[in-house]
Amino acid sequence: MTETREVVVGYDGSDFSMQALEWAMDEAELRQLPLRVAHAWRWPYGQAEEEVKLHLRKAAEHVLYHGADCARSCSSSITEVTADLYEGSAAERLVELSARAELVVVGSRGMGALARTVLGSIAGYVAAHACCPVVVVRGPGPIPVPLHRGAVVLGMAADTRDEAIGFAFGEADVRQLSLVAVRGGPLQPMPWLSQGPPMPEPGIVAKTAEGEMIERLRPWQIRYPEVAVRVHGVTGPPKDVLADLSREASLMVVGGARGHGRLGSVTRSILQRSACAVAVVPAPVLSEEDVAPAGSARTEAARSGDARAAAD
Repeated sequence: MTETREVVVGYDGSDFSMQALEWAMDEAELRQLPLRVAHAWRWPYGQAEEEVKLHLRKAAEHVLYHGADCARSCSSSITEVTADLYEGSAAERLVELSARAELVVVGSRGMGALARTVLGSIAGYVAAHACCPVVVVRGPGPIPVPLHRGAVVLGMAADTRDEAIGFAFGEADVRQLSLVAVRGGPLQPMPWLSQGPPMPEPGIVAKTAEGEMIERLRPWQIRYPEVAVRVHGVTGPPKDVLADLSREASLMVVGGARGHGRLGSVTRSILQRSACAVAVVPAPVLSEEDVAPAGSARTEAARSGDARAAAD
């Protein structure tokens, strides 16, 4: 029997997690999937009596159940809402849940000092290590109220995987949005570099990139005929162009980790600079080795991130 996939959202009661909850509810409705609202807690002060820790657990339960109740009361079309309380690392738990999830949604920042950073450690960690696509929801206010329905923007490269392309087309299709695919070309030579073969004209580079994108996207356009597609070849680093396009976009889609949780430079830049939500789509997990066991360096990195959050 096939296990039912679900949409998972990390929720800690902050404004940024409220944004994530709104996005996750939307995804669960569009995909007709159950929603799991996850919250993690841990005692940050060393050894303590269990009765003392119980007070913190009760507070965590209150936060979690508030988020789950919001989802139940605000949507009548979500098939099921589950509250998931976990004692330990929030990042570790979300990565664990991603192994059987269709999508994980997190806010760009959390509570405490992390709210003063551009990207929270938990969001960055989950985006780099999750087994399924991760949407990092960004925005200036408690609940984003879009003034427009911008396109889905897909950041492409020569080695962009089908998983990222398919996710971008799927989101554009269910949201009835257009899709803009962007691919960068080589930088122009510096004026003082007179040696070596001449570089092609920027226009030629852009046109070549656009032609390659059209061919690569053709099967997906056949599969999703209702999605209007525009390709945009650029010269130079694409991260600046993607950041500019994010100001008018509904969602930015980029590729995920390139092995062992290392995000590419463009993906890292977009997670830091994007004005809209960012979907990070990983390569498919081929074995259980891709999910870090307890005690590994990856797990310890997640725990240290949560420890900093608790201390702040």
